[in-house]
Amino acid sequence: MRNGIIYIPRGTDIRRETEVLMDIPSLSMALSQNRVLTDVGVAMLSKNLDFMKDVGSNFAEQIDSVSELSVNPNVGSNIDIRL
Repeated sequence: MRNGIIYIPRGTDIRRETEVLMDIPSLSMALSQNRVLTDVGVAMLSKNLDFMKDVGSNFAEQIDSVSELSVNPNVGSNIDIRL
């Protein structure tokens, strides 16, 4: 390759012949394994989503309980910044 140009010697056949072999049992096994892995991934994501919903609801409850227990609810709700 010189100057971004590929030089092919004269008489070279640049066409590639490909042979397609179909191995049905291997293809079936690969598809089955792929389906199982996909199902496992979906189940794990579903459990993770349920867990995160529980964590979020517990967090919201804790925030509400802290604000109710505050002696002076207006203190700490604003921040004064000077530059």
